Amino acid sequence: MTAPVAPQPSAAPEPGRHPAAAITIVRRDREIFPDVRPLSFKMYRRMFAYTLAYKPFLYPLIVLVVVRAIQLPMLNTVYSKVVNGPITRGNAMGLVLAAAGYLALAAFTYYTLLHRINFAGLLGEGVVHDLRRDIFVKLQSLTMSFFHKTRLGRIISRVTSDSEVIRAGVQDAVFVSVVCCGQGLIALAVMSLYDRALFLVVLATAPLYYVTYRYFRSRLTSAHRANQESFSRLTATLAESINGIRITQGFARQPHNARLWRDLVVDHYRYNMRTVKAAGTFGPLLEFLSAITIAIIIVIGGYRVLNPSIHARVESIVVFYFLVGDVLIPISALSGNYAAAVASMSGAERIFHLLDRQPDFLDPPDALCPRSIAGRVELRDLCFAYEPDKPVLHNVNVMVEPGQTVALVGQTGSGKSSIVNLIAKFYLPTSGQVLIDGLDIVRLDSRCLHRHMGVVLQQNFLFTGTVIDNIRLGRAGATDQEVIEAVRRIDCLDLVEGMARGFQTRVGERGSGLSLGERQVVCFARAMLADPRIMILDEATSSVDTLTELRLQKALSVLLTGRTSFVVAHRLSTIRHADLLLVLDHGRIIERGTHDLLLATGGAYSRLYQQFIRSTVPAGP
Repeated sequence: MTAPVAPQPSAAPEPGRHPAAAITIVRRDREIFPDVRPLSFKMYRRMFAYTLAYKPFLYPLIVLVVVRAIQLPMLNTVYSKVVNGPITRGNAMGLVLAAAGYLALAAFTYYTLLHRINFAGLLGEGVVHDLRRDIFVKLQSLTMSFFHKTRLGRIISRVTSDSEVIRAGVQDAVFVSVVCCGQGLIALAVMSLYDRALFLVVLATAPLYYVTYRYFRSRLTSAHRANQESFSRLTATLAESINGIRITQGFARQPHNARLWRDLVVDHYRYNMRTVKAAGTFGPLLEFLSAITIAIIIVIGGYRVLNPSIHARVESIVVFYFLVGDVLIPISALSGNYAAAVASMSGAERIFHLLDRQPDFLDPPDALCPRSIAGRVELRDLCFAYEPDKPVLHNVNVMVEPGQTVALVGQTGSGKSSIVNLIAKFYLPTSGQVLIDGLDIVRLDSRCLHRHMGVVLQQNFLFTGTVIDNIRLGRAGATDQEVIEAVRRIDCLDLVEGMARGFQTRVGERGSGLSLGERQVVCFARAMLADPRIMILDEATSSVDTLTELRLQKALSVLLTGRTSFVVAHRLSTIRHADLLLVLDHGRIIERGTHDLLLATGGAYSRLYQQFIRSTVPAGP
């Protein structure tokens, strides 16, 4: 019966070829990391810098590791002494005393092991805690382009699987390896004192182990790296599939998506099998080399004892027989530790790649933070591109006075959302300027600027909690009465109080439990509570029904009063009273003026408005 052979991972797609379109797509895109050598000491040094915050655990752990490295070969040395002493001489009392001494040393060894494991666990948990904290802080500092380009599952993998393999590397792989190395070196030192020739025989087998290590090193490293990348793709696809489950079920795509998921799982299985095969061969091969070493010691040691001209002692063979395990068993253990160390380094390079990532832009050290702003906004020769050589805005020039409402109109992809993204400083212009009260937005502190801005989107995000908690996000220190007053000012108090538990109504993940209209009411109230000088509304009422929109329009008019506002809307009925309408086409302003003026000119806006009117008039019988 032949052993099963694991299938090889599928090859990466050829450049220019794309998988068939689907709701969920099996994506095998790879993240590119800088070349890092297997078991890079620079990477490990950076990992262990995190242990310095936990010196009360680290220093005792180092002492326990050293003590245990001495204890293990001492146990076998004492055992060999018992065999060569009381047992050989038939000394019963000496045997009892020796057994008691051996038992005491074994108990001390167990005590050391127990505390080494506990301190290592506490240290590993502390390191993972700090890594996850730093990852979250880094994510909060990155600009929008990172989140637009990075799949959610990849980010989740950094906090979950990649952090966990670092835990194993810190608390197990390194300290266990130190114990193994110390144990082996001490055992070799004791061997050299008993029989120099047999000691040299043991050393002569070292090249076999080194060649084996060199052979498997690169294979284990590449296998673990590919395996963790594959797991990251699994997580990313799973997160995407769950977020899109309504679309999947709505189009009856479950069987098709299940087949695509199976392909991805099989792909991950193949990467796993590569790792298992490499590690599964490495360990047994080291054990086989250990058996060869013991056989050589027995043959050469026996020959030396049997040859009367050498005058070798049987005692030496007994000592070597027991101590050689302290050299060879750690070597086998190191094979498993090596795999864990490689996995932890693969996780570390992915995490540190994220931690080293710099935002697309940073506020200057002398960034300005005005305590208040009037709300004058000027776009001066504004150009922007999400990708190089693919501009989406061309020389946009607009002056908006404080308190004015500007509506942005145009077909999908005309650049409306790009303009409001630049005003909110989610991105910086490729060229040109965005000026707030005459100050270049580049010179303004981003957090300070955002405190003077309110943003309401088509699909606003609500956090898990209560309605009042989500409204209070607009101003963290607001009292319950101030929250209620903000809702009253937009004339939606009856809508909130009409919810299941009023302001204490529970909100599920992504706003589940509330209707679309109720979610938008919460978002309008949040913006009203923040009391910003500049308001940005991007399709804020396009996802609700007509009756709800009429109610929200009243809230919207209150919300925009006295604030500089930028409104993106496809429903042109919501922007008829704007002070200025900007009609965009392919990133350029092709018309500007009031609603009545643009209708009278009969241009692009007039055509869009007529299309809108026709789409809202019910068809005749």
